[in-house]
Amino acid sequence: MTKIGYHASHEQFKPSELLQYVQMAQQAGFTHALSSDHFHPWSEQQGQSGFAWSWLGAAMQATPALSYRVVCAPGQRYHPAIIAQAAATLAEMFPQRFWITVGSGQAVNESITGDKWLCKSDRNTRLKECVDIMRALWKGETVTHKGLVCVEEAKLYSRPETPPLIIGAAVTAQTAEWLGSWADGLITISRPPEKLKQVVDAFRQGGGAGKPMLLKVQLSYDRDEELARQKAHQQWRNNIFQNILMTELRSPQQFDAAGEFVKPEEMNEHVRISADPQQHVAWLQQDVELGFDELLLHNVNREQQQFIQVFGEKVLPVLQTN
Repeated sequence: MTKIGYHASHEQFKPSELLQYVQMAQQAGFTHALSSDHFHPWSEQQGQSGFAWSWLGAAMQATPALSYRVVCAPGQRYHPAIIAQAAATLAEMFPQRFWITVGSGQAVNESITGDKWLCKSDRNTRLKECVDIMRALWKGETVTHKGLVCVEEAKLYSRPETPPLIIGAAVTAQTAEWLGSWADGLITISRPPEKLKQVVDAFRQGGGAGKPMLLKVQLSYDRDEELARQKAHQQWRNNIFQNILMTELRSPQQFDAAGEFVKPEEMNEHVRISADPQQHVAWLQQDVELGFDELLLHNVNREQQQFIQVFGEKVLPVLQTN
């Protein structure tokens, strides 16, 4: 049975609000939650950026029926030994309920350190170094490493019985194929089925066959479709660009400048917009047919309570019985 999760968007809501939303999601029948992890939002309109790792402890304690995943980019803003320690602590306190998803990051968050923003290939190399370091620390090894990241005689003393899975994030088929060789699973974002299939096939061909696959579904639901489109445009128009641009912009103001000329009707190519819950069911069933094990739903507009209630009543029961 496909698992359905709620996306907790720290860029859009205060941490205290998100805590309430995941509690509502648990009551509505969601079984999982995905937490974002940004230092900056993608726009001034979004306007928030809570610290995910503080929030996760509170959220996991408050929602014992939910399993959690977090998006993370170790290597620049975060040292991998610190992320290994943070993830190990959550996994020890909440066994079998926490996975970490990792990617090479975006400059809007990582460049705050003042360090050089590496090219994509070097960021991928650094990411793999970080993953190897984290796995070694979870095994109890004393780790020294000199590369794009450095570690000196680090040993992790508080470790879970079962370490969290490391899920690799990919937007392109090329990255997905690379992840298949070393990641414990895949996470990607929603797009037309033919493009999603390319990513899925590449991940499996690279060695990912049989590993869990997660999909972050970007949607906008409101009781009126035009309102759903307008609200998606207001909150998410800066997030529709190709990855080569998304990873290089360095501030919310630069994202706002890039999104200034995006028209509301252009959102349909990037966000699933509909006022009909059954249309959302049909889209999600296509994702299930592609082989995704977890669908993590991100309602990109601000109407979270309505979304959780309606999907809990009309969408989740259909998918969870298939």
